[in-house]
Amino acid sequence: MRLKNFINPVLAVLCVAMLLCHCRESLPARETAQHLLVQHDSVETARYEQARFPSPDGIGKIYMGREIAKVMGHWGALWLERPERAWEERPDIVLQAMELNPTDVVADIGAGTGYFTFRIAERVPKGKVYAVDIQPEMLNFIKERMQEKRAPNIIPTLGTEQNPNLPENSLDKVLLVDAYHEFEYPYEMMQSIVKALKVGGRVIQVEYRAEDETVPIKPLHKMSEAQAKKEMQAVGLKWLATKSGLPWQHILIFEKPAAVPETLTK
Repeated sequence: MRLKNFINPVLAVLCVAMLLCHCRESLPARETAQHLLVQHDSVETARYEQARFPSPDGIGKIYMGREIAKVMGHWGALWLERPERAWEERPDIVLQAMELNPTDVVADIGAGTGYFTFRIAERVPKGKVYAVDIQPEMLNFIKERMQEKRAPNIIPTLGTEQNPNLPENSLDKVLLVDAYHEFEYPYEMMQSIVKALKVGGRVIQVEYRAEDETVPIKPLHKMSEAQAKKEMQAVGLKWLATKSGLPWQHILIFEKPAAVPETLTK
């Protein structure tokens, strides 16, 4: 199943148009979770609240003052592999910021079609890359590309909304590219990621800048530096740096300290 067959060519234009509507900012109205009336959600933990009036681009679930965005489905494969992504997101700068070593064990969470996975795999020839996604269709696409590209150090991994299913204390680096803001259970997911990191392991989070109104992405698909820091601190991660250089995105780097509070890893 090559990319050209992954989505029926007849539907290709429709898929790209849908993705443009999904992520790109097209309306002047800028909805935020703070503007929504919320009520306590007694079904889940007190950690989350439910919006009475969810925004069109969100799931109506509020975490730390932020409404969680809808997930982009596997029908967005063409969007993830669009040629202009190379200059819109500058993967070369992201990879440089990761400071990869040849023996690193890395997880690409929300790997999608493997856009970053295969680039990472080339830089860790003596290590391995877990390509994690909750959509089997995406992992099937990665498996086929592994054969074409002869990339035996990639491990396709089916995760869940709360757990990436990774070995504990095994990872040197975790990459989250435009994925975290769509996690339905961000606290639980990050708890599991922290468990999988080695002490001193790093999370590299890439998100569209919410502080910049000129970035042509819908508000719920953006995240501010302050919000990202707050949410990562909640699971015990330490902020190290915020890298600039990308046209529209932040690169935020966090580290797992030697001592993560036990209550955060249960």
